[in-house]
Amino acid sequence: MASYHVTMVSWKQKKGGGGLAIIVSFVSQKGGVYKSTLARLLAREFAAQEWNVKIADLDISQGTCFQWRARRLGNRIEPDIPVEQFGSVDKALKIADQYDILIFDGAPHSSSATRAIAQASGLTVIPTGLAVDDLQPAVTLAHDLAKNGVARAKIVFALCKVGDSPAEIEDARAYLQEAGYDVLPGTLPEKVGYRRASDEGKALTETRFASLNQRAEEVAQGMVDRISQLSSAQDRSKTDMNKRSVA
Repeated sequence: MASYHVTMVSWKQKKGGGGLAIIVSFVSQKGGVYKSTLARLLAREFAAQEWNVKIADLDISQGTCFQWRARRLGNRIEPDIPVEQFGSVDKALKIADQYDILIFDGAPHSSSATRAIAQASGLTVIPTGLAVDDLQPAVTLAHDLAKNGVARAKIVFALCKVGDSPAEIEDARAYLQEAGYDVLPGTLPEKVGYRRASDEGKALTETRFASLNQRAEEVAQGMVDRISQLSSAQDRSKTDMNKRSVA
């Protein structure tokens, strides 16, 4: 079993503090770019810290996260990570207040549902490969979300299925940053160890290989830190508004 290294923060939004659920969405323009894999990674890290987690699987035709959880249950892997399929964003949002964090695994391709997920989320993560064929549609999706009211600060990219070339990785980072978006620290390579872990119902930090777990932990930590930053900024904004209203 992989050791746990990702550091969490006890935000006021956690249900134990009487706050609202954190909502994070994973969306993509193309399939096969680690969208569901990232959703499961983040869910596992929060569940391991005893947060009340739910993955809302909106990709009804594939049900990738739903089927993954069945394998996880079959192999008796802890912590359990509840996954439920939903036919619409609205239905999923109705149960958000029952959880500390609700994680959307959206269907691939830009659509009104993708926009609705991102608009309801505190953070939207878009995974992409390094080729221009991957980067261009990913940026197009991000632009569409920004055009429809999603703040750019709430959109972040994750570099996935990367190769061994540092130059190619840096070129991809520069491409996304020049487009006006932030990129998570770390990268996720395409490795047999990750595929085998997924086949067994495990997250990317639960492989048999310490080096792969470490790389996944870096990406997971980047997501956790980003959520923390956005949550803190939201808290400060609410405090300022309350002060102005009292004044």
